[in-house]
Amino acid sequence: MNRLALLSALTLGLLSFNPVNAAVIYAGKEKAIAVCSHCHGMIKPSADAPFPSLAGRDLTYLKSALAQYRDKTRKNDLMNALAGSLTDNDISNIAAYYAGLKIK
Repeated sequence: MNRLALLSALTLGLLSFNPVNAAVIYAGKEKAIAVCSHCHGMIKPSADAPFPSLAGRDLTYLKSALAQYRDKTRKNDLMNALAGSLTDNDISNIAAYYAGLKIK
């Protein structure tokens, strides 16, 4: 790619790196390790766990489900308790992390 084309691509944002996205994913991973992974695993739950894997799930679905559990409009005693302490940023970060995982 010649310099002019590279400069044009960067200017248009086609090749830009967004460190904010990386920070969101990292924060989501840290929160997922602390709150979610014990039941849902990181990529998949343990073989005998009755909880679904969250890896690769739809971002909007994950955000909505976590917000509903936090606000207790979706009922599950365990999830209501765990999600009750999550902020909007926590929910967005966790959802971004799990939605970005590729299922093997």
